[in-house]
Amino acid sequence: MLKEFKEFAMRGNVVDMAVGIIIGAAFGAIVKSLVDDVIMPPIGMLLGNVDFSNLFAVLKEGATAAAPYASLADAKKAGAITVNYGVFINSMISFLIVAFAVFMLIRSINRLKKKEETPAAPATKECPFCASAISIKATRCPNCTSELK
Repeated sequence: MLKEFKEFAMRGNVVDMAVGIIIGAAFGAIVKSLVDDVIMPPIGMLLGNVDFSNLFAVLKEGATAAAPYASLADAKKAGAITVNYGVFINSMISFLIVAFAVFMLIRSINRLKKKEETPAAPATKECPFCASAISIKATRCPNCTSELK
């Protein structure tokens, strides 16, 4: 059983998948930072200094402090139940960036595959006299002995 597991784990597909997951997780962290630290601050500034990560709606006030709360952290500290739609907006933008990057990667891979799949030149042609398949280089049909041009 251990030998079978080793063979399974060392197959190319499993190793490739593991590497893909690790790189994908790292890429996800980079995209999250891009969204949270680069993209959202200027958008928030344009919308009147809004910090999207602090956009939330209070469903139920906390036990230790009453609403309104200055930030999401304050609401959580007070034990309030909130809907964190600002965090959801950040997550949606992160998803769209990751999805677009994956789309572009798959698109370029598909283009490379199409270039590799160019059809080969035909190796045979049809004799105009007897309609049999003959070599493209033939000057005389081997079936009807007609001379070809």
